[in-house]
Amino acid sequence: MDYNTYLETIENRLKKNFDLIRNYTINNCDFDLFAKYNSRTERYILTKKTVIDAMENNEYCFIKYFDKLDKDHLATHIHSLIRTIDILVNPNEEHMSSTITGVIVLENKPTTDIIDKIREFKYHKGFVFGFKGWVDIRLILVTMNDKYIVTNRKGKEVRQVYQV
Repeated sequence: MDYNTYLETIENRLKKNFDLIRNYTINNCDFDLFAKYNSRTERYILTKKTVIDAMENNEYCFIKYFDKLDKDHLATHIHSLIRTIDILVNPNEEHMSSTITGVIVLENKPTTDIIDKIREFKYHKGFVFGFKGWVDIRLILVTMNDKYIVTNRKGKEVRQVYQV
C-alpha cells in the first residue's frame, strides 16, 4: 500500500465522526492530515436554557509522513505536538479531556531505539488539578512496507484505526 492510499483509508475511517483537513499547518509545522472531533454533553433542569453543567471532550489527530526518522526528527515532532496544546486546548470549567494523536508514517521499520522511544513516550497534563480537565498525547508509528505498527500506552486505545 502506498501512502496516498493509506491516507484515503484513514479518511474513510474517520470521516463519520471527525472534521478532516488535508495539508494542515499549525505552529509552522506541516501535517498531511488533521482530524478534529468535539463532543459536548449537558445536564439541565426543566428546559435546555437552565444548564446545570456541561462537559467537553475533544480529540485531535495529526498524520505526517517522514522519509527517514532519527532521534532528532522524533524529538522535534513530539515537541511540535506538545506545542499544539496551547493553541487547540481551551481549559475551562466545561472542558473535561482532550487527546492529541500523532501518527508518524514511514516506508520501512526504524531502528529499535526509535521504537523504544515511541513505546516509552508518555504525556499527561492536568489543568488546575484536573478541575479544568486534562490532555493526553497518543503516539503511533506506522510503516507501509512491512505493515508494522507501534504505539505508546495511550495509543493502544486506537491502534486498530490506524493499521495498514
